[in-house]
Amino acid sequence: MHVLQVCYRVPYPPHDGGAIGVYEIIRGVSEAGHRVTVLAVNTPKHHQPPTALDHLGPNVRMLTVDVDTRLSPWKALRNLLGLGLTYSFNALPYNVERFVSPALEAKLVGVLKSETFDVVHFDSTFVAWYAGVVRRAQAAGQLPAGPPLVLRAHNVEYVIWARLAGRERNPLKKWYLQHLAERIKGFETWMLSQVDAVAAITQEDVDRLRELGCPAPVAIVPAPANTSRFRPDPARRPQPRSLFMLGSLNWLPNLEGVEWFLREVWPQAHRELPELTLHIAGTAPPAHLTSRPEGQDNVFIHGFVESAPDFMQTYDLMLVPLLSGGGMRVKIVEGMALGKAILSTSIGAEGIDAQDGAEILLRDGAAAWLDALCDYYHGRLPLAAIGAAAAEVAQARYSTEAVAQGFVALYQQAIAARQPAPVAS
Repeated sequence: MHVLQVCYRVPYPPHDGGAIGVYEIIRGVSEAGHRVTVLAVNTPKHHQPPTALDHLGPNVRMLTVDVDTRLSPWKALRNLLGLGLTYSFNALPYNVERFVSPALEAKLVGVLKSETFDVVHFDSTFVAWYAGVVRRAQAAGQLPAGPPLVLRAHNVEYVIWARLAGRERNPLKKWYLQHLAERIKGFETWMLSQVDAVAAITQEDVDRLRELGCPAPVAIVPAPANTSRFRPDPARRPQPRSLFMLGSLNWLPNLEGVEWFLREVWPQAHRELPELTLHIAGTAPPAHLTSRPEGQDNVFIHGFVESAPDFMQTYDLMLVPLLSGGGMRVKIVEGMALGKAILSTSIGAEGIDAQDGAEILLRDGAAAWLDALCDYYHGRLPLAAIGAAAAEVAQARYSTEAVAQGFVALYQQAIAARQPAPVAS
């Protein structure tokens, strides 16, 4: 099988959850014996040479197109006023418009004209626009009816922005977030009509996609993790009474969760549990975090860390205080694979096949989090048993190999659905 995978960024190096998921799918499908051609938006933020994935072997090649996806206040204002790009007479949400490139459109159509693929995989809402590009080219006779188009929905994006709007106190920001959520909802409804199959990451997202009227078959294919890199080291002993968070801090839901925890939970926890330390790591922490004096109130801001497994094994209880978000947190899977006990909100653990009290700890609200931290501090939580059970689930359910098998099965189903039924003799 030859897969054309259209990506919203070059998924290398695989440091953040989004890049990890995309990279591991490419690696897993190619190692299963299939060819993968990656057509990637090469953004200023994540710019890489076209050879960045060569180490994955001869089954993988990458084509890139430079696209300036940097935020522009002028373009954002034009978009808000309805003066930007449109689809079906509706304004594109600015989040998506940033990834639209005539050069990438031409590259995509050109590759489909000159090469043969069995399936075209669009990785995320941000490149779903290009499924429409293919459909328009086919309608205009520029492309023949080709391989099935499959969308991988990292999240149902409008839900994230609607949740952020619901928690926003500033009236102007609240209005803008609600407006953006509605635009994204409209775009996501449209994009589902452009593809032949959808891979959703969680059952919650399957339900949301069906509520949007998705006409295509939807399968659950969870986010993968390289669980072979995340195995418990019995020789490592984490610092006692230590908490940690790990996630990109330039993703609004992650930052919102950190700020909520520092504001609503940590002050009382620090007063009542004075030996407890908190370690926060992740790409691009904002200035109001990095400017804190090191160790102030027992909080340590580490910023970007080279080795997630090393950081996770240095500290004890993993925290995921997510209040918005959607899809699935790869970092939770990585922590589970390492045998870490994890304290998360219900939203943070959406889509994770783990039961409260068995493989994970689920708590919602500041009071419940304080109770859980108090139990942890005084040794009343079975951390070892929870971590061991979590590791078993992660290795069995979320390994790259298992998830790649799910994608290959979905591709094969989409291909079979496009083939004409045999004529009865």
